Amino acid sequence: MPPRPEQEAGPELSSDQLLDGRVTILQPLGGYRTAIDPVFLAAAVPAIAGTRVLDVGCGTGAASFCLAARVPDAEITGIDTHSGFIELASRSAGLSGLSERVRFARADLKDYSGQSFGHIQSFDHIQSFDHIMTNPPYLTRQSGNLPAHPMKLAANVEAGVALREWIVHCLHLVRPGGSLTMIHRYDRLAEIAAAFEGRVGGFSVFPLWPKAQGIGAKRALIQAMNAPAMGAVKRVELDGMVLHGPDGGYLPAAEDILRRAQALPLQ
Repeated sequence: MPPRPEQEAGPELSSDQLLDGRVTILQPLGGYRTAIDPVFLAAAVPAIAGTRVLDVGCGTGAASFCLAARVPDAEITGIDTHSGFIELASRSAGLSGLSERVRFARADLKDYSGQSFGHIQSFDHIQSFDHIMTNPPYLTRQSGNLPAHPMKLAANVEAGVALREWIVHCLHLVRPGGSLTMIHRYDRLAEIAAAFEGRVGGFSVFPLWPKAQGIGAKRALIQAMNAPAMGAVKRVELDGMVLHGPDGGYLPAAEDILRRAQALPLQ
């Protein structure tokens, strides 16, 4: 009899479920813990069956698994620099029954040379992927009160690749006409727009409002199509989504994303 998820987790891990139990992930009890961000990220990727998707900075694999649950037959590869994340994500793929369609490998975007990652068979040439999704670290090294736990530090704080470089490398790996979808801090949109200059024709911004539209967004979904830039980059600000009602609970539209794996088109 195979082990139950709680038995598989071990003494320093927890076994947690997303999308009303369709996805099981193992997470460190004292380190990085998945929140709603990767679930919303996966919902926004315009993938269909048969497309190749790269999850850059995959962490424990939450976004990869949520996308795989929503889009049958999509081929998903997740990469991260931290071997601990890759180990947990690989184990979670088995627990979620997704090992055949979702693969993980340790890789660092700073190793990108303009040709390939070389040591990863999947990365045989540039512009390999139909879609790239990414949840880059939100904090710079100059931020105060950095996390002490090494896995939380790796997930939340930029290391060898800063945000601008991260975005540029991602764009090199998506095919012409493909998409780059990311979730990041709303207050860093100016940096993201600067990274897109001269590289894409435009991008969409979908704010996630805590309790009222236009007030207090901490996060935004951003999506750009890999198409030639023609003049200034066009930024399209969408209405976004209000997450919480007056009682603090998630509103129905947010519940559709978080529990029922509904898609969230950004174009």
